[in-house]
Amino acid sequence: MTGRRRAEGEGSIFPYRNGFAAYTWIRTPSGKRAKKWVYGKTRELVHEKWIKLQRQALDAPIPTSTPTLGEHLNYWLTSVVKPNLAPLTFQTYETFVRLYIEPHLGSKRLDRLDLRAVQSWINTIARACQCCVQGKDAGRPATKQRCCALGRCCHTTISTRTLSDIRACLRASLAHAVDADLISKNVAITVKLPKNRSRSTRRKAWTTDEARRFLESARADGDPLYPAYVLILVLGLRKGEVLGLIWKHVDLTAAELHVALQLQRVGGELLLRETKTEGSDGTLPLPQICCTALQLRREQQTEDRTAAGAAWHETGLAFSTRFGTPIEPRNFNRSWTTRCTKADVRTITVHDGRRSCGTLLADLDVHPRVAMQILRHAQFALTMEIYTLASPEATKEALKRLGSSLDGPTPDLDEL
Repeated sequence: MTGRRRAEGEGSIFPYRNGFAAYTWIRTPSGKRAKKWVYGKTRELVHEKWIKLQRQALDAPIPTSTPTLGEHLNYWLTSVVKPNLAPLTFQTYETFVRLYIEPHLGSKRLDRLDLRAVQSWINTIARACQCCVQGKDAGRPATKQRCCALGRCCHTTISTRTLSDIRACLRASLAHAVDADLISKNVAITVKLPKNRSRSTRRKAWTTDEARRFLESARADGDPLYPAYVLILVLGLRKGEVLGLIWKHVDLTAAELHVALQLQRVGGELLLRETKTEGSDGTLPLPQICCTALQLRREQQTEDRTAAGAAWHETGLAFSTRFGTPIEPRNFNRSWTTRCTKADVRTITVHDGRRSCGTLLADLDVHPRVAMQILRHAQFALTMEIYTLASPEATKEALKRLGSSLDGPTPDLDEL
């Protein structure tokens, strides 16, 4: 009998139909010993899959049958996302799976999930009123029901951004299934999102005059969050980065601020963790308006510490409650909205305030590459398609000009 001599360790690979097949012994989640098969068109491809399967079998139990999408999503969330990604990412993905993916597609076998079913699903959830589907109005007390529970559908559909994020969640989970050889193709990659969404996704930003009026109102009223507002509008800091700023990262003598942490609420817990991306970290020069505001904040916190006495909680945070504890992000949102009303300016979100920083820099003819460095965008496409580099001196000059444009006469700290 003649034929190609099998390579060492290749004894379980053999011709099968129009290609090759192989198996290895694995331990199933139930503890039983069983065979697990892999297939491919070439011996080399099957050998590669076979070696990968053997390595996986050494690390953890492996199911012999193809799981449903729901079973795979549960494994992916608990064993891949939760241990390796940010807590807020896990919470967001878990919400997407529980509310939008599992109820519609969870019972389908993973290897039988096709593009047609996924496209139909995305079209359905895009049109559905989420108040009706999730029973939001029905869950309210009878005296507070106002729409869907009373037969007056409010047509609260998913925003374009959320719909895109839900698709990305499914796509990421199926990409892991492809890597694990559970399926051969990621059908979510080619799913199209509906166009011409009814809900407006237009972003907002203040003019220089609106930003100045907002800050002047907060400063005149002695708002304890005035320094935080300054950092958002002048430096473009994110809300979490402001609330997670620690004094250790502030150098008023050198007029510098280091961004490295952010405060986030994940479930029922406030977490101080690393910033959004590595590109979000950075040291920024502080214009005079920021130095003055942070010095004011330091004095306010010293007064709070003295007044609280033994009730004070030392966290090292630059922005804290009158007892030293972290500021709840939702409370910060409420304070921002209230200040918009008091300043008689358009009500925008805190993140739109950060976006306003970019708009104001553009109004001052600051080069887009400099704006990207100030805002610490991960991708230059978020600023503009221009490929030049900004020098540190250009960054300092840009921030100085922005600070001067928003800063009125320097206030007397004693009057505040």
